[in-house]
Amino acid sequence: MSRVSILGCDFDSWSTEQALDEIQGLVSRDEKGYLCTVNVAILMMMRADPRLANFIHGAKMVVADGQPLIWVSRYIKKPLPERVTGVDLVHDLAEMAEKNQWGVYLLGAEQAVVASVADGLKTTFPNLILSGYSDGYFDAQGAKQRAETVRESGAKILIVAMGVPRQEYFIEENWQDFGVNFAIGVGGSFDVIAGVTKRAPLWMQKFGLEWLYRTSQEPRRLLGRYVKTNSQFIYLFFKEIVFGLGNKKGS
Repeated sequence: MSRVSILGCDFDSWSTEQALDEIQGLVSRDEKGYLCTVNVAILMMMRADPRLANFIHGAKMVVADGQPLIWVSRYIKKPLPERVTGVDLVHDLAEMAEKNQWGVYLLGAEQAVVASVADGLKTTFPNLILSGYSDGYFDAQGAKQRAETVRESGAKILIVAMGVPRQEYFIEENWQDFGVNFAIGVGGSFDVIAGVTKRAPLWMQKFGLEWLYRTSQEPRRLLGRYVKTNSQFIYLFFKEIVFGLGNKKGS
């Protein structure tokens, strides 16, 4: 499958279904790898955070989790099929795991939130092997303990929801210790699934306005970030199409 480069990040040209097929194949073959979902904010963070960029460049799979990225891919005549979101993949991975009887470990958010997500998945998929779950609030020593717990659980799939870049750093530092075949960071998805925060209406998602909806829920935390990253993205893409400079690192 071909990859599409947008501002220095290579995206797999996959639909959600194709991404799930790749994950199923990877776990079935007893291989190991992690998937990164990248939106505009993360794409811009990568330019200022070499560690995050290196982690994403090293991923087995990278998918576009942002409608503006889909629009850009169409503009450059290398269209990505669709947006592939972390929050949707949580449900899809649980369904896959139930069918294959693979253990899943959930890690992240507050204890009550991750417990709610675990209960919801077990209700929807009663035969799911839920290998365990734990919150995402811990120090460096606690991180090692979490990794050991994941390994001891026997899970094949690890879903981490601790926000970017903390979840990426955590996976990077403990990748060899988890014992899982597949891992994914899903940001604030557990809060959405548990109903702590609301997901944008479909029409806002379609028009690339999910960031605005999220900002309306947490304006103090998110307004400055989104204004900065969205403006930077527009500037860099304009720079690339006009001058051909956007892919140069450090530009």
